Amino acid sequence: MDYQAELQGFLTSRRHRITPEQAGLPRYTGIRRVPGLRREEVAQLAAISTDYYTRLERGKITGVSDEVLEGIARALQLGDVEREHLLSLARAVRPSPSARQPRKPKPRIRPQLQRVLDNFPSPAYIQNGRLDLVAANSIGWALFPHAQEAGPGQFNHLRFQFLDPRSRDFYRDWNTGTNNSVALLRAAVAHDPDDEESMKLVGELSMKSDRFRSLWAAHNVLRFRHGVKKYHHPIVGDLDFDFESFEVSGEPDLLMVVYVAEPHSPSAEAMQLLANWTGTGQATSTEPASSDAAADSGQR
Repeated sequence: MDYQAELQGFLTSRRHRITPEQAGLPRYTGIRRVPGLRREEVAQLAAISTDYYTRLERGKITGVSDEVLEGIARALQLGDVEREHLLSLARAVRPSPSARQPRKPKPRIRPQLQRVLDNFPSPAYIQNGRLDLVAANSIGWALFPHAQEAGPGQFNHLRFQFLDPRSRDFYRDWNTGTNNSVALLRAAVAHDPDDEESMKLVGELSMKSDRFRSLWAAHNVLRFRHGVKKYHHPIVGDLDFDFESFEVSGEPDLLMVVYVAEPHSPSAEAMQLLANWTGTGQATSTEPASSDAAADSGQR
């Protein structure tokens, strides 16, 4: 991936979204040819020269200090995730020979970690930065029947969202879901520029999905934390969850996600029905259901 172009696109997109008024600059009465700030205005706000900022925006950042990048982040009013993304892009553009890391071993799902998943009575799963679903408890597999069909490590949320027409029925807010997923992937790619599988995923989705290309060009970034999920399950219908995410100790590339439905809500009742239907009970099994069972559940 051309990280100089990535840096240029990110800085340009952030610059275009801020008006001079939002940045606290005097109102400009003439004709403006850009939708947001000019380069010289960003330079003024960051207390650097226009030529210096122009070189930075073009990806020429050899020798630039983190203090200068922090000043640019403040000038562009970047949030915490965007600021971290800018620093990640800078590291990717200017790696030193000693900074290039050897290929990382594939993250492991330790038996103890699987037992932690299995002891959650509600859906819980583990994913990596590129949104591969690598492990889940039984009710978690039942929640995602399309992942259940594929099996651990074979299902990717992004491929499903952009390339499988069933995703438009499953995600009740498909537009928001795809937007967030691309923003998560972009942040992950900059954080780990040596991950070849992420590069392959970006290339595949760029070739096959117009919407992915459009969202990727927006340069938005996001970090998986907590929020709300809304699905339409093929067996039990509409489901609403709150979710929380946690970094897996000892495996920084993995994230554990736990879903919770409001007690006594229609979603909680639907999940109990799903547990009864699939025989998962309180998520005591460590393996996804058989392919025959997954195919059967998908037909109902």
